[in-house]
Amino acid sequence: MSVLDSKVPGGPIKDKWTDYKNNIKLVNPANKRQIDVIVVGTGLAGGSAAATLAEQGYNVKAFCYQDSPRRAHSIAAQGGINAAKNYQGDGDSTHRLFYDTVKGGDYRSRESNVYRLAEVSANIIDQCVAQGVPFARDYGGLLDNRSFGGVQVSRTFYAKGQTGQQLLLGCYSAMSRQIGKGKIKMYNRHEMMDIVKVDGKARGIIARDLVTGEIERHSAHAVVIASGGYGNVFFLSTNAMGSNVSAGWKVHKKGAFFANPCFTQIHPTCIPQHGDQQSKLTLMSESLRNDGRIWVPAKKEDAEAVRAGKLKPTDIKEEDRDYYLERRYPSFGNLVPRDVASRAAKERCDAGYGVGTNETGEAVYLDFSAAIMRYGGEEANVKGLHDISQDEIRKLGESVVESKYGNLFQMYEKITADNPYKTPMKIYPAVHYTMGGVWVDYNLMTTIEGCYAIGEANFSDHGANRLGASALMQGLADGYFVLPYTIGDYLSGDIRTGAIPTDSAEFDEAEKEVKDRIEFFVSNKGTKSVDHFHRRLGKVMWNKVGMARNEKGLNEAIAEIKQIREEFWKDVTVPGSADGMNQELEKAGRVADFLELGELFARDALERNESCGGHFREEYQTEEGEAVRDDANFTYAAAWEYKGEPSDAVVHKEELNYENIELKTRSYK
Repeated sequence: MSVLDSKVPGGPIKDKWTDYKNNIKLVNPANKRQIDVIVVGTGLAGGSAAATLAEQGYNVKAFCYQDSPRRAHSIAAQGGINAAKNYQGDGDSTHRLFYDTVKGGDYRSRESNVYRLAEVSANIIDQCVAQGVPFARDYGGLLDNRSFGGVQVSRTFYAKGQTGQQLLLGCYSAMSRQIGKGKIKMYNRHEMMDIVKVDGKARGIIARDLVTGEIERHSAHAVVIASGGYGNVFFLSTNAMGSNVSAGWKVHKKGAFFANPCFTQIHPTCIPQHGDQQSKLTLMSESLRNDGRIWVPAKKEDAEAVRAGKLKPTDIKEEDRDYYLERRYPSFGNLVPRDVASRAAKERCDAGYGVGTNETGEAVYLDFSAAIMRYGGEEANVKGLHDISQDEIRKLGESVVESKYGNLFQMYEKITADNPYKTPMKIYPAVHYTMGGVWVDYNLMTTIEGCYAIGEANFSDHGANRLGASALMQGLADGYFVLPYTIGDYLSGDIRTGAIPTDSAEFDEAEKEVKDRIEFFVSNKGTKSVDHFHRRLGKVMWNKVGMARNEKGLNEAIAEIKQIREEFWKDVTVPGSADGMNQELEKAGRVADFLELGELFARDALERNESCGGHFREEYQTEEGEAVRDDANFTYAAAWEYKGEPSDAVVHKEELNYENIELKTRSYK
């Protein structure tokens, strides 16, 4: 008998959220002033939650390890944010966004949560416009939209190629207002080291001041985890260097189940790796797939010549190019979902058609030449220029592309020294977003009472694959429009509790555990750096638990990760002391958590004998290389309960019921 209770309300799916809100318990404004909430992480999910909860009257303590919430990794979400407003009149609706998200997630997400996400999406745009977010507008002044992978409508609102940054600035302005009023107490450069439970409820955290090294106790009536995803378990990813799993892993080890860790997204449009000394990868926004065409040479000898530096892509004739996504998926073409596009790129490179001049040879082209000439022709017609040269048309087209994607093109040129207006970009898939995370119910509460997880830190909305422009949507939906309702229902029971003391035995014990671990790291007389172990872990994860997985490789990965972890605890060295800023000490704690997560990740992938979304088992594919799901045996979310070693974890299954969408094989052909 499963211990999971998703607490999904009854009734028709279109009425669930409305009926839920109409029947929850409320906390009146005077009582909200007596209640404290801790928010860990101040990206879009945590920042919007902190601002909204403070606006409602709660006392909020917000923590981020960066020097400012403006530095959260949410700024890296470049391409846009989805909302079902149907501004383009192309047939979009709440139901279509709901359907696209469930289908894009390969039917491994919870229907009720996804419908709620689609339902509140339109409110997010209104909220952000009111905050001054400079969304792109069309000629008539209305908000513009563009299309993203996995859908056939244009529903993505954007601010050039810096949407995440602009949304975060809007969110930060809302936070700043509450900081100024004293309703949010902001703890910059602080890291959550552990959660504290009192009588089974989340009642606070132990935090470390990353500047002074001081260990602090902070109490609250509820704790919200909004610390993002765990893609850096692969070492190389598109995530910021500081992105980590530690906050989510700490609550997991104290009783919060961790769901679907193997559902990790490989993004198809990343700048390829350029050497063993590289420490992170750079993402090119998926929005580029709106206008860019993806191809490789149709002849192996041309690909070999490109890799040898003897042939330029612009020298390859049109008839000698293989636009493989358009060939394989004529209905969606270059706008197939990320998992499909990534595997297709890997297949072409594995077959010998890659064009990378790096050490791996792995890259495909993302080419804007056709879009530049198309836009140039349109501009020439608008301006009445009917007798101009191809070079002049190209210049007009480049100007249009610059207005849509200019900062992305500039970033690419600075990193690669290639001008993407003149020559195709080179891209290759890389680890990006994690669909797995802390298991939550409909209220976004974990299996620890009073502990919530929102945004990428939870598992709930994207199933086995996230569609583009949905991360910003989920983060802001959770923070602005979902958690502020659901947490009130829980906190209504705390209006007579009073302030939570920090001098209890539970805080004593948690602080001692934190200090003992820190003392171990700075005292251990090892010979290997933290990065030495992180790189080794990353290579195992990418080679055996990455874009394609099989039983043999996963079993090897589990054994190898366990061996690396044992060596880590014996031979890691952390220079410096705990009394002050020590970034190696910070990394040591995070890598220790990755070394546990990595094994559970591989075990989750091993036990899911199917291919779905970002989880691709080589044993389960069609002759054409498409994923084969097993709906009879695996239509569930796997929620893992901590029992000590990752090998001892116990899985609980939340059965996923599809009452509004038919379960069928995804097709983008």
